[in-house]
Amino acid sequence: MHAWLPASVIALRGYDLPTFRRDLIAGVTVGLVALPLAMAFAIASGLTPQAGIYCAVVTGFLISALGGSRVQIGGPTGAFVVVVAGIVAEHGINGLFMCTMMAGVLLIILGATGTGSAVRYIPRPVVVGFTNGIAVLIASTQVRDFLGLRLAENPGEFIARIGAISRHLDTVSPPALGLAAMTLLLVVGANRISSRTGVPGTVVGLIAGTGVAWAAQLPVDTVASRFGEVPGGLPQLHMPVFQPSLILSLLSPALTVAMLGAIESLMSAVVADRMSGDRHNPNVELLAQGIANVVSPLFGGLPATGAIARTATNVKSGARTPVAGMIHALTLVAVLLFGARLAGHVPMAVLAALLFVVAANMGEWHEIPLLLRQTKTDVAVWAVTFALTVLADLTVAVEVGMILAALLYIRRVSNTTTVASVTPEYLDEGQAHTLQGKAIPDYVTILRIHGPFLFGTTDKLQQILDQIDELKPIVVVRLRNMTALDATALRALEDFTARVRASGRTAIFCGAREQPRALMHQAGFIELAGAENVCPNVDTALARARTIHLAAIADARTAEATTAKP
Repeated sequence: MHAWLPASVIALRGYDLPTFRRDLIAGVTVGLVALPLAMAFAIASGLTPQAGIYCAVVTGFLISALGGSRVQIGGPTGAFVVVVAGIVAEHGINGLFMCTMMAGVLLIILGATGTGSAVRYIPRPVVVGFTNGIAVLIASTQVRDFLGLRLAENPGEFIARIGAISRHLDTVSPPALGLAAMTLLLVVGANRISSRTGVPGTVVGLIAGTGVAWAAQLPVDTVASRFGEVPGGLPQLHMPVFQPSLILSLLSPALTVAMLGAIESLMSAVVADRMSGDRHNPNVELLAQGIANVVSPLFGGLPATGAIARTATNVKSGARTPVAGMIHALTLVAVLLFGARLAGHVPMAVLAALLFVVAANMGEWHEIPLLLRQTKTDVAVWAVTFALTVLADLTVAVEVGMILAALLYIRRVSNTTTVASVTPEYLDEGQAHTLQGKAIPDYVTILRIHGPFLFGTTDKLQQILDQIDELKPIVVVRLRNMTALDATALRALEDFTARVRASGRTAIFCGAREQPRALMHQAGFIELAGAENVCPNVDTALARARTIHLAAIADARTAEATTAKP
């Protein structure tokens, strides 16, 4: 049963007052960050701002209380904006509530059956492609409010939206544009120095932008002027209208919401693990995400998942346990009870600027140059997924991307199958690669990768990293029997190299075959690992390990002699 305990139950053992102080500060900070983002995501999705706040309250508390991560923050995120807007436009608000609850049930099934790690079967080019596309779509929906354009409506399709914006550029509002630009610069600047000040840029931009608009009485749209006052008090429980006729038509969107929720939450949990040094439980996390998404519509909320930016803010603010996430939800409750009227004064231009920053941060643009150095097939999968996300539909984009990736998986595996005669030359060449009859020094751990190392198999390396303290000072990874490599697996090798190096150890790779070796060269992995640490066979790898070991001994003796001098 311990494997199914929420992180909150485990963390409360030995919980003390200093830990509570850290969690309190972090929770209040994240609550203030979450307020404008929750409203902005709801508005961008075609709902009222309070729907976003209600979602952040309910799901934020449940995900922290029931989840498998100590510091994960849950709530509405940008990943759902495009999907939710499409569902609302086609099926109405009740259709959205049904879809969210269906997705929640799917997430519960994923977690309860222990298949939470199944999301690893989504290749990196597909993930990056639709993340880039979602970021572009979010930014495009905010151009109207950023510029203060007078548009009767914001079209749902990207091409139509851009066309409408271009036709109404003569209606730009200088006050709205100036306010949005100022907010954007403040958020970016404050984020750069937040490590020193401890104040997130979102909070700075929200307070400063709203304060300037109010003090100068700028003629700009606000949350209240467009949607009415944000109602105070706690969210009310109500049962959504269930329409059996919509089940089949909502099945595909529900699968998309569930998949996005699983990917986003587990990616966020991995980021949290790296920042906090913890290790989350993916199946318990998905159970909590599923329960939260079943409950959210009962209070008029949106779909929710783990929020990477808010989770990072939580860790940086000193959070130690899930109590911080629960305090973040209670902070939003306090806003609803005592400050709902103030939330109505937030200008739409300020929210647009905040979402521009969200789109820029979530887009993972730094991944594009790395992907462009991969094989043409990986680049094609990314480009098709990105284009379909922007120009067609997110569900279609992911489905097509997965089909392409599956076909490429089959192609790569089939290309590694060979039939050839055993020759004397083959036997002689194999002597340098075999481990039989060779002494392995006690300062070396040898790992081997056997078979195609492609998306869906990369968690095998993570299992090794979970026991990194048991590895010897020098880790030799034997690639002789690794028959194929793709972009997702190459990223896993890069992360493995970085983790091994950060632990004070050295990683040496040897014996890579033609296809993996060519991709490693093309993608710059050789430079990352160090050309001297990528060897043609295990003989040269052991010789390299011996050189490193002797150098470490010499350095230790030099340091000891230096310390011994009076």
